[in-house]
Amino acid sequence: MPTIEAQKSFGDRLEPYVAIIGPMVMILAILLFMGVAEPARYFRFSNLNLILLDAALYMPMAMAMTFVITQRGIDLSIGSIAALSAIIMAFLIKQFGFSVYIAVPIAIALGALMGLINGLVITRFNVPDLIGTLAMDLVYRGFALVLAKGLVLARFPEFLTEIGRGQIPGFVPIPVLIGIATMIGGYLLLTRTYFGRYTIAIGSNPEAAQLTGISVNRHKVYAYVLCGASAALAGVMLTGKLNAIQATSAPYFNLHVIAAVVVGGTSLFGGRASMLGSFAGVLLLSMMINALVTLRIEFFWQSVASGVVIVSSVALYAWMQKKDRDGTGGWLAGLFTPDGKKMFRFSAAIIGVLLVLLAFGAFTAGDPRPSG
Repeated sequence: MPTIEAQKSFGDRLEPYVAIIGPMVMILAILLFMGVAEPARYFRFSNLNLILLDAALYMPMAMAMTFVITQRGIDLSIGSIAALSAIIMAFLIKQFGFSVYIAVPIAIALGALMGLINGLVITRFNVPDLIGTLAMDLVYRGFALVLAKGLVLARFPEFLTEIGRGQIPGFVPIPVLIGIATMIGGYLLLTRTYFGRYTIAIGSNPEAAQLTGISVNRHKVYAYVLCGASAALAGVMLTGKLNAIQATSAPYFNLHVIAAVVVGGTSLFGGRASMLGSFAGVLLLSMMINALVTLRIEFFWQSVASGVVIVSSVALYAWMQKKDRDGTGGWLAGLFTPDGKKMFRFSAAIIGVLLVLLAFGAFTAGDPRPSG
């Protein structure tokens, strides 16, 4: 008689690993493409080191954002928290003569405090996560602009630059060690502690979690505190990496980190988390951006490519997760239903109109003349 394990379908056996398959497939695709297009430049040790340094900056935030998103939350303020914490740290060192060994912990504590404020705004005032953190993002960025007054603070003690770009001789860079350490810590916190189990329970069903005795609001606040502290750590690392900081730094931290976490398989609807997937998502985005730079792609096209890769990865993940409960063959089979065919024809019509307009514009365009 076959065992229960033998009776499992291939999809069921694949499910525990499905979170990292999407980003790993995309990483493999990038490696294969760059192996053909630019192998000499892309696979140089110095370039691989740059990829790791870039990814390390986002690892602490991706770790914390995994907990927030798993609880059905979102934090759009991490870029501003990173900038404001780093600005205050810089002023403490440059203007008030604080030791860097004191200023760095103060910056991380300030980040945790800002995360606490975010959590209280959401849980005590019942402000939706998206609106609350977006509003606080404006508040924190405004404070950073007021404090900095357009100044660029630079030239910090060696300890800070070591955090941002130092390297142990013959070993990996120090920021990479910090980033990997935070990811390992996040993995243990998610899989080995009550906090991790409660996080998944809250994301799966907040009402049921509340009925079982879990303090949902308190654990949400904890997740935002962790996110704020991690963002401040990233701000410290960014300051050390550049050996400078200004109020407008880290403008797209939130989008990059959220994309990495979602690409890594953590569900935006909560209840599903993968710390290893978040790690793979961070690596994927750093490798992709580096590949575009290596290929000398214009900067503005990098955003387009980033969006395409993110959508492709998430779509692949959703496809692998889809259960064929109704016998229709999953969402791909939906293309062959009457509604799917209508949507396909409608999409083709829109694309056709755009192509006709582009062709007409190219045909009627005159010789370009310099302006001005």
